[in-house]
Amino acid sequence: MARIISITAETVTIGLDNGGLKEVPSGSLNFVPHVNDEVEIFESIDKVIVSKKEPQRDQPGLQQPGYQQPIPNIVINNANSNVNTNTNVNQNNAGMGRPKNKWVALILCIFLGFFGAHKFYEGKVGMGIVYMFTGGLFLVGVIIDIIAILGKPNPYYV
Repeated sequence: MARIISITAETVTIGLDNGGLKEVPSGSLNFVPHVNDEVEIFESIDKVIVSKKEPQRDQPGLQQPGYQQPIPNIVINNANSNVNTNTNVNQNNAGMGRPKNKWVALILCIFLGFFGAHKFYEGKVGMGIVYMFTGGLFLVGVIIDIIAILGKPNPYYV
């Protein structure tokens, strides 16, 4: 195995595997020499041929000096034809529910809260039935609802 040791304008010095040195003219090389390139030397009577030794390609993980992996051809076709549209199903305060008047709910809760009238007004039929059979959850639920309704904005959404 021979390696290029030094390069000058006129000569390229190659270190041989037996420890010797060989100098060849720079113009006789058919490649651009770099220090530490592995080369093979062929000598005839009137000529010296130096060729660059190509790295083995059967070992893809092996990084050898002077070897550059081929650049893959990557094609990116990125066409976005999506159109975003926002559609509101409920045009009145979409996603917020139906508007209810705070003062109507408060009056129903004060006078008919024992029967769950304010719960029926809000559309909560199940809780209205529970309030009807438990006497407004024994009037404790009515008191809590009065305080809760007073804290709500007007109109509030259910």
